[in-house]
Amino acid sequence: MTQTALITGASRGLGAALAEALAPSHHVIAVARTVGALEELDDRIQAAGGQATLAPMDITDPAAMATLCRGVHDRWKHLDLWLHTAVHAAPLSPADHIDAKDWQKSLEVNSNATARLIPFIAPLLGQTGQAVFFDDPRAGEKFFGPYGATKAAQIALARSWQAETAKTGPRIHILSPAPMPTAIRARFFPGETRADLAAPADEARRVLSEIGLRT
Repeated sequence: MTQTALITGASRGLGAALAEALAPSHHVIAVARTVGALEELDDRIQAAGGQATLAPMDITDPAAMATLCRGVHDRWKHLDLWLHTAVHAAPLSPADHIDAKDWQKSLEVNSNATARLIPFIAPLLGQTGQAVFFDDPRAGEKFFGPYGATKAAQIALARSWQAETAKTGPRIHILSPAPMPTAIRARFFPGETRADLAAPADEARRVLSEIGLRT
């Protein structure tokens, strides 16, 4: 049976690195909004001998996500792995200057989409699949209001799912990647030395080894 891995937020950064690391052993379903970046990812996967299905979709669109999950079921009947790397990083701002649109987008991408995706994806994972969420604890830090609050809500939801399925499966993992030179990191910390940060490819391999997968 084909091993399948769904990656939400697969176009860049850790999501793309995870897709490339998994491609030799899994059929990767890569979800992101940026078509060009997905196509570049697919070129790299194919050049390395792997296969991927590109899904240029917005995870905040419930109908699109329902269609995607139905398509996964119809083609493969299951998912072995879901890695949720999609995130919206609102501009840093004092709490009393938060832009309403930034807050709403943070809420939709980081919290609401996760709450909708879990019920869609859980039946595909069954009892034996695995889901991975990535913590970045910024809640309560100055200027991180929208990002910190909505990311914390996402992780709280994941922890509830983890506790509820501890005896039955699927296995839910909440991991904390090392800082990487991603676009989001550069937006938050524009002056730091990027050479000191972990390479996404190295971090992808470490993350997968933490959940028992060798690449």
